[in-house]
This record gives sequence, structure tokens and C-alpha cells, in this order.
Amino acid sequence: MSDAPRIAVIATLDTKAQEASYLAERIRHAGGEPVLVDIGVVGEAGCEAEFDRATVAAAGGCSLAELLDNPTRQEASPVMIAGATAVLATMLAEGRLQGAVGMGGTQGTPNCCAIMRSLPYGMSKIMVSTIASGDVGAFVDIKDITMMFSVGDILGLNPLLRSMLSNAASAAVGMATHAVAVTQSEGDKPLIGITNLGVLTEGTMRAVERFSARGYETIVFHAVGSGGRAMEQLMREGVIGAVFDYALGEISDELFDGLRAADPTRLTTAGQLGLPQVLVPGGSEHIGLLVDPDTVPDAWTGHKHVFHNPVIFAPRLSTEQLRQVAASIGERLAHTRDKSVMMLPMAGVSRYCIEGGPLHDPESELSYLEAIEAALPDTVHCHRHDAAAEDDVFVDACVDTLIGLIEG
Repeated sequence: MSDAPRIAVIATLDTKAQEASYLAERIRHAGGEPVLVDIGVVGEAGCEAEFDRATVAAAGGCSLAELLDNPTRQEASPVMIAGATAVLATMLAEGRLQGAVGMGGTQGTPNCCAIMRSLPYGMSKIMVSTIASGDVGAFVDIKDITMMFSVGDILGLNPLLRSMLSNAASAAVGMATHAVAVTQSEGDKPLIGITNLGVLTEGTMRAVERFSARGYETIVFHAVGSGGRAMEQLMREGVIGAVFDYALGEISDELFDGLRAADPTRLTTAGQLGLPQVLVPGGSEHIGLLVDPDTVPDAWTGHKHVFHNPVIFAPRLSTEQLRQVAASIGERLAHTRDKSVMMLPMAGVSRYCIEGGPLHDPESELSYLEAIEAALPDTVHCHRHDAAAEDDVFVDACVDTLIGLIEG
């Protein structure tokens, strides 16, 4: 087998054969080996593909003939996405895939990105898209997809598109040739995932230093929805082996429509996998809302609040709302096996709510932390500390506790 990196080219070859063929040519020129994957359905392919539309459809659980019987994009897209995903998974398992490039517009972009999101972190994934200059969060989601704006439409070769496709080919081959795999830490010490928010950064920095001094590598995730979800995906992929889940504001924002919302699986993965984890309800006493500059929404006028910046408004949740957050935390941890400890900073769960802070409310804080303790399953131990979340003594206790769970 050739040592050239194999790069999947994902495209609808009934409408983009010329462009896909040129991209394949440029991949070869850059030293790679292109593998064309046709996700088109209705029209005949304008060039040959290693995986034609019939093969891809069959891999997606449906014959091409069935799809062509009164075809619709709504029915065809899920089949072709599933089929291409299965094709790439087989190549990956056999060591025959080192990267992927997709191309398309409003239809091809979400389809190609859905396929590439199945590929592991660290593998080159490039999407040449007519809509890459807009909001592409829904397409990238939590995976490391590189979005490349095609500038012009992907409709016939021209000097501009040739340049864009050549750049994409060179980038894909370069990434694949010089890739550094995302793996577990070397030796017997697991890689530790840490969640962080701006109201906890000093504590996070201390935790990273303390873990490093004990020989542990860490990855810090900004807990704004995508961060927590990405951390948990890396747990499922076997990269992260222990967790300091320091920032749980994603739970609060999910319940009350904030910017940092994650999804219903957040806070479930480590417990289900049996990974050592230390939990702190950091930054969960408030939510984040995008607003007009320095404007307090009517629904939150009765709440203590602070502006994280002129357009991000952070109101403190009411005592009743915080009890809902506590209940949700308990529900998400219900299937936790063991090696889990909830650390409660009784003097404040974030910089905003310590004494003198804009969200300071000791009665509500106590009620909230007691509600968390009451909601926890028996498999999650709970420790109270007379300190705030960023205090050195509290952070050190969290670090020592997690290392004890790992090494004990």
C-alpha cells in the first residue's frame, strides 16, 4: 500500500464532478491519494468514484433504486450521510484514511460536515463551502472541522475556485502528512479534562499547575456549551481518563435558555464510564444572556445581575430556579458508578457571588448547595468546604481529591 496519505473527497458527483476531479488532481499533486465518495443521488455521476452513489446508499441501509423511486432530499440525505459515514469508518478501521475534504453549499455543507464529524479529533477535516463566512456553528458543532470559504459558487472551474480547491488539497495533505495524533497521556497517568469559566480562571490556572507538578497533563475546556460537550466526547473516544468538572454553568443555561447551554447528556458521561471525577458547581448560580448593550431584559429586572461584557448579561438565578438546577445535576449523575466526589465551596461558587461580589446572596447560596447535596445519588460523595471556588485551599483540595481517586 502506498505511503501517500489517503484523503476522502466527499461531494455530489452529479453536480460537482468537474470540481471534485480537480480537487482530486491537486491532492495527487500535493503528494496525497484521493478517494472520491459520491453522496449525490438523482443524476448520473460525471466522473468515476471509488465509492459510487449505489455503494454509499447500500452502506446507508437503502438501495439506490429505492431512493430513486420518487426521490426527495429529505429522505435521501440521511441515507447518504449514514452510508458515507460507514464507508469512512471502515477505511479508518483498516488504516486507509488520513483526512477528508468536503465541498458544497446550503445542502452539501451540512451533509459533508455531518459525515466528517464522525471522524476522530486530530484528523484533517476541511469543508470548502459557499456559506463558510456565516454562522457555521451548527455544522462544525464540537469537531475540529476547518471551514474554507469558496468566495464564489462551486459551479464550474475558474481562476478563483482553482486557487481555493488547490489550497484545500494542500492543507488536507499537509495536515495528514504532519499530523500529531490526539492520544491519552503517555505512561500510567490519565489525561485530565477540566472545565472553566471566566469567573473561575484563577482557580483553573492553579489547578493546572498543581496537576502538572504531580505529573498529569490537562486539557481545559471553556464551559460554554460546546466546551463541555467536546470534553465528554473525548471521554467517549478514550482520550480523557479523569475529570475535574469545575464549571457547571452549562446546566443552568440549558434549563433557562442561556448562552452556555449544553445538552441533556452533559454531566452523564464520566459517571457512566466509571471515570474518576471531581465536580464543582462553579459558575452555575447565574446564566449568560446575549442582550443589546447594557440592557436589562424585562424578565430579569428583579434579579441581582452583572454585565460580563456590554452584550452579555449575567443574572443570578432565584432560589427556586437554583433548586431546579440542583435537581437536574442530581438526575444527570443518577447512573454514576463510583469514584465521584462533589466539592461544595460554601463561600461562593464563582467570583461573582463571593462576599462583595455583585451576585452575593449567602442565604440563596446555602439553599442551593444544600439542594445539590440532597439531590446526589449515593455513588457520589459530597464534601463541604468553608471556602470560595477560586480560593487556593479549595482548589488544592479538589486536585488532591481527584488524584486520590485516580491513584487510590
